[in-house]
Amino acid sequence: MKILGISAYYHDSAACLIDNGRILSAAQEERFTRKKHDQSFPKNAIKFCLDDAEINIDKIDFICFYEKPFQKFDRILETYFSYGFSSFSNFRKYFPFVIRERIFQKKQLIREIGENFPGTNAIHDKLLFSDHHTSHAASAFFASPYTKAAVLVVDGVGEWATTSIYYGSGHDLQPIEEIRFPHSIGLFYSSITQYLGFKVNSGEYKVMGLAPYGKPVYEELFESELVNLYGDGSYSLNLKYFSYCQQETMINSKFENLLGHPMRQPEAKLTEFHFNVAASAQSLLNKVMLGLARRAKNVAGSDNLCIAGGVALNCVSNSKISASNLFNNVWVQPAAGDAGGAIGAALAAFKEIAPELLVTVKQNDLMKGALIGPEFTKDKIKAVLVKNKIKYDFVEEDELCEKIASSIAEGAAVGHFNGRMEFGPRALGNRSILADPRRPDMQKKLNLKIKFRESFRPFAPCVLKESAKQWFDLHDNCDNSHMLFVADVKREKRLKTTDDSDERFGLGSLEVVRSIIPAVTHVDYSARLQTVDKKTNLRLHKILQCFEDKTGCPILVNTSFNVRGEPIVCTPEDAISCFFNTNLDVLILGNYLIDRKDQDTSIQISRAQGRHFEPD
Repeated sequence: MKILGISAYYHDSAACLIDNGRILSAAQEERFTRKKHDQSFPKNAIKFCLDDAEINIDKIDFICFYEKPFQKFDRILETYFSYGFSSFSNFRKYFPFVIRERIFQKKQLIREIGENFPGTNAIHDKLLFSDHHTSHAASAFFASPYTKAAVLVVDGVGEWATTSIYYGSGHDLQPIEEIRFPHSIGLFYSSITQYLGFKVNSGEYKVMGLAPYGKPVYEELFESELVNLYGDGSYSLNLKYFSYCQQETMINSKFENLLGHPMRQPEAKLTEFHFNVAASAQSLLNKVMLGLARRAKNVAGSDNLCIAGGVALNCVSNSKISASNLFNNVWVQPAAGDAGGAIGAALAAFKEIAPELLVTVKQNDLMKGALIGPEFTKDKIKAVLVKNKIKYDFVEEDELCEKIASSIAEGAAVGHFNGRMEFGPRALGNRSILADPRRPDMQKKLNLKIKFRESFRPFAPCVLKESAKQWFDLHDNCDNSHMLFVADVKREKRLKTTDDSDERFGLGSLEVVRSIIPAVTHVDYSARLQTVDKKTNLRLHKILQCFEDKTGCPILVNTSFNVRGEPIVCTPEDAISCFFNTNLDVLILGNYLIDRKDQDTSIQISRAQGRHFEPD
């Protein structure tokens, strides 16, 4: 039984194909259109899933959308009416859109499927809808290694729910309790994101990265004025400071007056005040998430916890839950945000249609390391290189890993494109930029000369799984293979040992060399690491082994292969474009090695070309 899951029309549209409960493929629409967080109908992602399985859409038994439009319309309508005149201008502006996109969304889906995949039969009978939080919960529990688990879903808002607890057992997944809109810890964190001058639904990870530069001096104020915490782990917001119910903005003037500073304008200078606001918001989020995890433990009674929803991409709060030892095992869906809703919708539908099969498909990594996107043969890669007159060398696998490790050890930044593209927001080695973590100048080089992004942004390490505990303080109850948890660099690897030093705070702390792997050591000595297992990614494991043989260090910088404002590269053209439009030193496309010094620097590859390139 083949089921196609779809998420669309809000942000991070995606498609996923499962067969008898097994995930075959999934991809985000943004990777094909090159429009970051693309919310449009995921026609390219669906086409990839069908082509990958070598079927047409008529072979799909069911199509499941990741939320219920009528319930979302009900929430939007009730919210507008409850706020009366204060929301009228916004209501008048968006009501036609809401009517078109929510009430008639089923018709829209049928129309878009029919227009993009002509000849599709009986779409109306095949189309199903899953509750938004149920989709998240299904993506977490059914894709996890566990047959029993508490499931915690935390995001901005679905139809009505903003925080949910489920219990999963075998093929069953039951909701236990929820917190409903407008009270949302996800929207609180998004409000802080907007206040600090970053974009909602895309800049929240910047707040997390900014937090260690500051001190949580406003946490008590936030807790007394903005967020009410209760003894059972639940919470509510003081809505007088927030405007997202009736306006386009997240916060109002009362919020700004409370903090004594206006909202930061994008690209304006970051100050100690902004660092402290970020630190305070992160600290409060950690407290809320820990309380919710404790509540999930109490009401579900399981020693396993699965987490999904956009807030689950906050690896700092995930780590607080792991470190609490409330659970024997903690697993986070790698595509925890709305893109992962496509996986959850398909799995939720399968649970209703053929639940008896779900138990039999459990395995250690149903997500296949999140490497379930498009891949390209050496012939297709070579055709692109020849077409664009790019000089290259074809290198066999073992020699290639040696060459990559040597180039990195000599200071090169390497764009690495190989195998299946990752699904979710993290690059895990197949669409990554790799570099030497031992070099004090590498963070600045990557941020300013290659990624073209803010200098404060930290970089993540990938490390041989078998060597990780020698370098990082790991918790045994969580899976570190998807960059969803942080761990501290071990004390013996540090060069600065005074944790409370003033040198930790402010952007001047970027100049402080804190460990023997400074490029991946954040100012609080933490790192958002990825452990690499040869079973999941043999190529990356070999490169790390070669680098360790040469340097004694089993770690590399691993950051996504893209520049600021663009999605991670998908096709060979995307990778070549990024290579020629940045200061990357070496590009690896499969087994093809492209060295910058051998190239005609006048070559310009259009970043838009890749959207028309067909994957295998």
